[in-house]
Amino acid sequence: MQNLKQLGLHPEQMLADLPAFMNRIIGFADEIGISLSSYTADHIALRVNSQDIALELHQAWLAYGTEWSKAIINGRPIVVIGFDTPLQVGEWMIEALELPYPSDKVYPQQGWEHVEFVIPGNAMSLEQLEQSINSTFPALHWQQLAEKGIKVKASSPAGEHERLPNPTYAFKKDNICIKLHSHSLAAVIASEKE
Repeated sequence: MQNLKQLGLHPEQMLADLPAFMNRIIGFADEIGISLSSYTADHIALRVNSQDIALELHQAWLAYGTEWSKAIINGRPIVVIGFDTPLQVGEWMIEALELPYPSDKVYPQQGWEHVEFVIPGNAMSLEQLEQSINSTFPALHWQQLAEKGIKVKASSPAGEHERLPNPTYAFKKDNICIKLHSHSLAAVIASEKE
């Protein structure tokens, strides 16, 4: 565990940093033009650059919860750990951690990377999700995001056995990311078992 502590990635250190990270998420949401206070913070994700660190983190976080899923998505394992006690940060209760094993991409900063929020609409496609986002957040002006240096990426990540589509919009700037989707990770994982 010394390696994780030296890197500032031990779960205790990550949990201590969580309120500051969520404050950055709230500030970023304001910059995008969305208010997330009424919506579920479904899960939080971290990013690391080495298989060894991912393996160590995977084992370390199991002290805080149960592995819900380990699926190959876009060619690499993504582990989801459901917390025994949801993490309370401000007004949110976060029930799960997403830990992607690294791909070829190198992240300039390891640690917390994004929070995914569930918004209403039950979207099954990217077009439906965009409509849901527009009706949920009428103050969001898509064309102004690039001017603010905010990258927007639409994707439909899926595990091999998932039956519930989960289109996602990601808003990213300066090593911080907010993702919006219509189905909780728990619901998507449950669809694999149907």
